Amino acid sequence: MPSAAPTKPAARLGAKIRLLRRQEGLSQVQLAEALGISPSYLNLIEGNKRPLTAPLLIRLAQQFHLDLRALAPDEDQRLSDDLMEAFGDPLFESLGLQAQDVRELVQNSPTLARGVFELYRAYQHSQDSLDTLADKLSDGQGFDPEATRLPSEEVGDFLQQAMNHFPELEVVAEELCATAGLDADQPYPALAAAFEARNVQIRIHRVSEGPGLLRRYDPDRRILSLSELLPQRSRTFQLAHQLALLDHGDLLDRLADHPLLRTNASKALARVALANYFAGAVIMPYERFLRAAKSERYDIDILARRFQASFEQVCHRLTTLRRPGAEGVPFHFLRIDIAGNISKSFSASGIRFARFSGACPRWNAHAAFLTPGLIRTQLSEMPDGRKYFCIARTIQKDTGGYRGQHAMQALGLGCEMGHAKELIYADGLRLDQPPVPIGVTCRLCERTDCEQRAFPPLQQAFKVEENLRRTSFYARIGGN
Repeated sequence: MPSAAPTKPAARLGAKIRLLRRQEGLSQVQLAEALGISPSYLNLIEGNKRPLTAPLLIRLAQQFHLDLRALAPDEDQRLSDDLMEAFGDPLFESLGLQAQDVRELVQNSPTLARGVFELYRAYQHSQDSLDTLADKLSDGQGFDPEATRLPSEEVGDFLQQAMNHFPELEVVAEELCATAGLDADQPYPALAAAFEARNVQIRIHRVSEGPGLLRRYDPDRRILSLSELLPQRSRTFQLAHQLALLDHGDLLDRLADHPLLRTNASKALARVALANYFAGAVIMPYERFLRAAKSERYDIDILARRFQASFEQVCHRLTTLRRPGAEGVPFHFLRIDIAGNISKSFSASGIRFARFSGACPRWNAHAAFLTPGLIRTQLSEMPDGRKYFCIARTIQKDTGGYRGQHAMQALGLGCEMGHAKELIYADGLRLDQPPVPIGVTCRLCERTDCEQRAFPPLQQAFKVEENLRRTSFYARIGGN
C-alpha cells in the first residue's frame, strides 16, 4: 500500500468519504470491497492517515455518482471562511476561537460545521428582521418562517458551487443560435421572428402603462410587452430571457431542484438567474465570445459594443467562461450600492466576499463612486498574501424621464495577479509596485495599521487606552 504522507487535500477528504459512506448506509467492509481495497486501508484513508490516489478518487466518484468538484478542497476552504466570518460576531468574542479550530471542525465534521453556519445565518437573519417582526405581530399579521432566509444568498451559494457555469444552458443557447439563424451583429430581428413563430406578439409599452415595468408576458393573450425605456441591446436580452422561460422551463426547473435552494422563493429566483444565463449565452455565444475576449484582452467596452450588450452583461458573461479545456481568465465579480451593500457576488479567482457585514472600504469598488463612469484599477493584497488585479466602474440605472429615479451602483471585476497581463487595463501599470492591503471585513482582517477600521480585529483583544488618541480608535498606528 502507498506510504506517502497525506497532503492537505487528502486530509480533508477523509471526513468527506466517511460522510458519504454513512449517507449511503455502507459499512467500511462494503465500500472497501466496491473500491477493490482492504477495509483496513479504507479505515486509514478515512482517518486521514493515507492519501487518496487518483484511481481511487475516480472509483469513489463512480460509486457515489459524484461530480469530482464535490470532493474539491475549495469547498472546505469556503466553508472555513464562512465560519470564520460568523465567529467574527462579537457574540463569540469570549470563546477565543482560532482559525485552526475552525479548520479542524470543517475537516473532521463537515456536516456539523455546515449546520453551525446555517444556524448562525438563521440567527443573523432573525436579528436583522426583529423590527419587522414586531411590526407584523403588533398589527396582527401572520409571519412566514421562510422570510428568515434570504433567497439571494441561497442562489449565490448555488451559482458559486457550479462555478457559474451551466453546460446544459450553453448547449440549448447554441442550438437556438443555429436554428433561429441569429445574426451575430444584429440578433434582435431573428429573436423577434422566433416569437412570431411561436405565435407570441411583441409590443412596446409606454412608461405610463407600467412605471418601473420593463418586461411583462401575458401567457393567456400570448403578448410579450417591453418598455420603451429599454435600449435595443436590453430588448434583445429580454427576448432571449423570455425564450428560456418559454422553451426550457423543464430544464430550468431541473437545474433549480438543488439542495442549496431550500425555499420556493430561492428556486424561483434561481430560475430567473438561469434564464439570464441563457440570455447571455445567446447574445454572447461561448466560443465566439471567448475568442473575442482573448483577442481584445478583455476590453469590456469593445466587447459590449461588438455583442450588443451592456457593461454589466459582459462582466457577468466573463465570469461564466469555465468550460473545461476552453477557460477564460478566472474572474471574481461584485456589485455594490453607494451604501456598500453587496447585491451580487461570485468568485472564481479565490477572493473572499463578506456575507454578514460590509466589504473592506479599501476595495476600489467603493472609490468608483468618486469618478462615475470611469474605470478604476487597483493592485491589492489580501491578508493571506494573495495578490489581485481589479477594475471597478459605476453604472447607472434609471426609470426614465425627468422624474425617473437614477440609481447608481458600482461593479468590480478582478483576477489573481498572475493573470493581470492578459487584461488591457494593466497596460502601463507597474505590476511589481506595492499593492493596496485589503481584507474581507474589519472583524476578520488582522491588519492593525489600517486607519479605515470600523471594528477591532477578532484575533486581538480590544483595549481602551484613555491616555492615547490615535487617528483611528481601532488601529495601532505609530507605536504600541
